[in-house]
Amino acid sequence: MSLKTAARLASYTLLGLSLQLPAVAASINTLPEAVSKELARQKIDPSAFSLVSIPLTNKQAPARYFNADVPVNPASTMKLVTTYAALELLGASFQWKTEFFTDGEVRDGILHGNLYVKGGGDPKLNMEKLWLLLRDLRANGVQHIKGDLILDRNHFVLPQLEAFDDDGEDQNKPYLVEPDSLLINFKAMRVIVRAEASGVKITTEPPVTNLRIENYVTLQPKGRCVYPDKLSYTSFDTGSKSTLAISGNLAEGCSAQKYMALLDHSSYAADVIRSIWAEMGGTISGKDLLTTVPADAKLLTRAYSSDLTEVIRDINKYSNNTMAKQVFLSIGRHYRTSADVDDAAAARRMVAKWLMDKKIVANNLVIENGSGLSRKEQVTARELGALLQAAWKSPYAAEFISSMPIAAMDGTMRSRLKNTDIRGQAHIKTGTLRNVRAIAGFTRDKNGETWAVVAIINHDQPWGGAAVLDKALLELYENPSH
Repeated sequence: MSLKTAARLASYTLLGLSLQLPAVAASINTLPEAVSKELARQKIDPSAFSLVSIPLTNKQAPARYFNADVPVNPASTMKLVTTYAALELLGASFQWKTEFFTDGEVRDGILHGNLYVKGGGDPKLNMEKLWLLLRDLRANGVQHIKGDLILDRNHFVLPQLEAFDDDGEDQNKPYLVEPDSLLINFKAMRVIVRAEASGVKITTEPPVTNLRIENYVTLQPKGRCVYPDKLSYTSFDTGSKSTLAISGNLAEGCSAQKYMALLDHSSYAADVIRSIWAEMGGTISGKDLLTTVPADAKLLTRAYSSDLTEVIRDINKYSNNTMAKQVFLSIGRHYRTSADVDDAAAARRMVAKWLMDKKIVANNLVIENGSGLSRKEQVTARELGALLQAAWKSPYAAEFISSMPIAAMDGTMRSRLKNTDIRGQAHIKTGTLRNVRAIAGFTRDKNGETWAVVAIINHDQPWGGAAVLDKALLELYENPSH
């Protein structure tokens, strides 16, 4: 056979192989025209916008990468990194535990010794679960505690991070509550103001003793109730206990309420435990203290949390910052070594290793606390898109995707894209900061094909950003090939 003939046969063979290979659509690096027009309408420069859409079920469809390699602040879409990593590093059935111990004995309904409450980092230890735990203590024969209430908050090695201060945010807002080994009820308190004929009454739920309330609200004659109320809430520390001063006017027959996080974790936990125990008819004679549970202490009762699958649903559906931080620290706590300065550092190390093992290149990823409530956290749209691609193939894909809000139906997407064809067709995590609007997740197009999508705006005035992000989702649904 001549060289010329061999070359011809080889070319035929290569041609035949190439004809058998599936066509791979080239990626697009421009914006859909409708999205460009919406950006212009909202006065947002395209340079402030990143967009990635990746076909997951139709490989002939073109992916889109616009400003995909620019590091941006993802706001709460960072929770997708934390929750997906947690599913694979901790497992979907992972649980936290809260335990009661004692160094004494129970005789005739009296615990002669201290009650130790050991926190295990449960992200969702609410009032109902704490009530059941204390009820179990009563069922085990304890009515009165002749000793101290001792809190063990040493499960986590907490990082020393700067408080998030987005233009002077009120640090008493519940969404700013920091994580803790013994996080109870998200440290939230409902302050209720009622204007009765006899005067203005102020109560809190749960009732607490470590808070002093100064009532400066003026009772007004019966009239139209104003919502939201015009009351002023000012908190300060007097040294001995926290103080909340409330002032303003309230008409007779009207009421107002506000959720706040006023006490530190220790004061709040001790107050709530004592309050529930007292409602059950129990007493605690000693003081409130902090220390670790002795090695020889006896277990009285134990409660397990919801599993991780349920926890990440709350995190992503409702964008719960405190729970996300708890889960992020739990990754670190689970894998902590002596070389890690704290559990956040351990979590960062493990997430980086996990991404490397999955061959996801994320050189621009910066995680501070795992919630997105940060001015330091960053990622590129391409990196977040690659993570979603990997999640689609994960054994935990169903748990992960179902944890996200459904477009126009629930969570933080409940009020968006109503009366559109995309209603119920997308699972989308949202993100919002003062200068950030973001979405990331999974959506279907009109042909029933599934896509991973990431759209992030970083702009000083992103007020119309949600309209741009919604337009990007609608365009992908209606015109997936353009």
